[in-house]
Amino acid sequence: MGKYVSAMVAAGARLTYATQSNNVWFSVVLVTSIIATVYQLYWDFVKDWGLLNPNSTNPWLRDDLILKNKNIYFPSIALNVVLRVVWIESIMQFRFNPVQTHLLDFFLASLEVIRRGLWNFYRLENEHLNNVGKFRAIKTVPLPFHETDSD
Repeated sequence: MGKYVSAMVAAGARLTYATQSNNVWFSVVLVTSIIATVYQLYWDFVKDWGLLNPNSTNPWLRDDLILKNKNIYFPSIALNVVLRVVWIESIMQFRFNPVQTHLLDFFLASLEVIRRGLWNFYRLENEHLNNVGKFRAIKTVPLPFHETDSD
């Protein structure tokens, strides 16, 4: 819940700053956005992905990894950081003509789709490994009725 509340507070501050552009609101936007981003990155890496474990057999990752090439995790971490800070564009207010503004909005939305896909992959990987490791995964779900062979 903290990830979403911090994002809503930062987004609300950005909306207010869009209507009342002054130094006070700029500071509020900057502080709330930085706090939200740091908290969201922490939650992504440590809680959702299970990474950044200094005591792991795979340094700064987790003990169990699905991908054979461990080095792919580090660019994924860096890419998630970069894609999490695209909010900077909203306070920098780059000035473009209307067509370029729409293209920038489309580009930023596409980057968010990529970030969420990346997040989803590592989140599901971590959840799967936790379920298997704690013996919560099952192959079949028992049906509430007895199956008969139709032959």
